[in-house]
Amino acid sequence: MAPPASSHGLVLTSRRETESIGKAIGQVLRAGNVIALIGDLGAGKTALVHGIVSGLGISPTTVTSPTFMLMHQYHGRLPLIHIDLYRLRTPEEAEAIGLTEVLADDGTAAIEWADRFPQLLPSDRLEVRLDHRTFTTRSIQFTAQGARSRSLLARLTRILPAIRKQGPLARPAPSGTRKASHR
Repeated sequence: MAPPASSHGLVLTSRRETESIGKAIGQVLRAGNVIALIGDLGAGKTALVHGIVSGLGISPTTVTSPTFMLMHQYHGRLPLIHIDLYRLRTPEEAEAIGLTEVLADDGTAAIEWADRFPQLLPSDRLEVRLDHRTFTTRSIQFTAQGARSRSLLARLTRILPAIRKQGPLARPAPSGTRKASHR
């Protein structure tokens, strides 16, 4: 019998804070970690991936939502597969893009809309749920499913106080971006 999942939650007040938490995830990410991103449109899933990519040593400006391409690969300290399941309607479509193969190879992945096909995800994954609280704030809840993800969450929670104390990432939001957008 598997041990219970472990969990940790925070309130985020800006896109930059969302990215800084993502950067912390990228810094502690190890090969084979799977991040299952769950949340409504505009909740901050792609912003979090911007940060993860930055934490892996890759320019976050290269990150785009893979909604139409379905999958992007980024190469930094670790290769990261960024997958978006939003447009897929059936598990067969998800399998047709190679989801199970990507995740079977000890691949490191960040999967947006992961709750669409949970049966295709590895049982060991870090679920990250982003929810709208107010127009300008989001809640983020981490739930580790499995030993590898519990280890990832433990590494993350050790560095989160220092990350939050430093404040948001130093780079300003792009001009024309609404402060409340966490997407």
